[in-house]
Amino acid sequence: MKIGILREERSSVDKRVSLTPTQCKQLQEQFPSLTLFVQSSNVRCFKDTEYQDLGIQLVDDISNCDVLLGIKEVPVAKLIPKKTYFFFSHTIKKQDYNRRLLQAMVDKNIEMIDYEVIKNSEGKRLLGFGRYAGIIGAYNGLLAYGLKSEKYQLKAAHVCEDRAAMELELNKLNLSNEKIVLTGNGNVGQGALETLRKANIKEVSKEDFINTPFDEPVFTQLNTEDYNTRIDGNSFNKFEFYNQPEFYISTFKKYTNEADIFIAGHYYSDGAPFFITKEDVKSKDFNLSVIADISCDINGPIISTIRASAIENPIYGYNPNTETEDVFMKEGNIAVMAVDNLPSELPKDASEDFGSNLQQKIFPLLVQEDKENILAKATICKNGDLTPYFEYLRDYLNGL
Repeated sequence: MKIGILREERSSVDKRVSLTPTQCKQLQEQFPSLTLFVQSSNVRCFKDTEYQDLGIQLVDDISNCDVLLGIKEVPVAKLIPKKTYFFFSHTIKKQDYNRRLLQAMVDKNIEMIDYEVIKNSEGKRLLGFGRYAGIIGAYNGLLAYGLKSEKYQLKAAHVCEDRAAMELELNKLNLSNEKIVLTGNGNVGQGALETLRKANIKEVSKEDFINTPFDEPVFTQLNTEDYNTRIDGNSFNKFEFYNQPEFYISTFKKYTNEADIFIAGHYYSDGAPFFITKEDVKSKDFNLSVIADISCDINGPIISTIRASAIENPIYGYNPNTETEDVFMKEGNIAVMAVDNLPSELPKDASEDFGSNLQQKIFPLLVQEDKENILAKATICKNGDLTPYFEYLRDYLNGL
């Protein structure tokens, strides 16, 4: 089997890669039947020579490979017919901007395996960049607070050499008794947790967070049931909440009235109660000055997230009175960090983390045996048509 590592061509600022040089070498040693080829790139976080020095073949034309591994969507014009592709296609939610991509993959008889839907038998995702989105998003939240409060300044994550250098910046924090609320306990939430702990910020219970004054910075991590309650007062039921969210209302206000910083690492589904509304931010009790929205749902559950921000300019302001974007340093405005491609800020570390999971969890299924049909269940199209697992995309594919 010939495996090709694609260069990222959708965005010139994305320096990530699916496998590092060392991981490529390890895979060839682990699976002698594999031959790996790396498509040359002048933007990738690992130089071409780093692969060549480890004996990995560097090529410009990748068309001789059977399987092609990327990160972001492959431009339609670059798709090679009758190949097996792995990347994040961003089609499974019927995204309008990628309809043509799915149509082209079907037309070109491509087998498309989407990282986002590769799950084990328990339904848990095996691959993703969520952890690093959380790590960097929490850091950016602390960076934004330093600027907003004028207490300290941190170097932007994307100009740090690596994660270790970024974390050294945390020594510059100058916090007193600030309170930070973190939502989400998945990969994003756990990544954010790593940064807060690295910053030596004390973790407290949700009860103490609301009721106890502190003379040191603290944070609390919330699960879904901590800020949603059933309208009729009955007990919270997670299965019901995810399937019938209309039975629930948000109680998140009790945290925004106490917290200075909100780090949003939760998953939000359509129909679920909003976290922060227009009325909430206008209330005299609303206390947040910084919202680091890692989830970045535009015009969604956090009213201040009105657009995604860029890595080079990650913070904008939201004016609660005008309900529009404004200068984030202006008094009364909320500083919003809503970068939607956070892992790209530390491409080497994020690539190493992703590639490690790819190496350990996916390659044995690809090369040896996939008893649970994990890859088949993540295959969106094959043999010139949608697979049965993604038949729900039929109308989307047909442009209806």
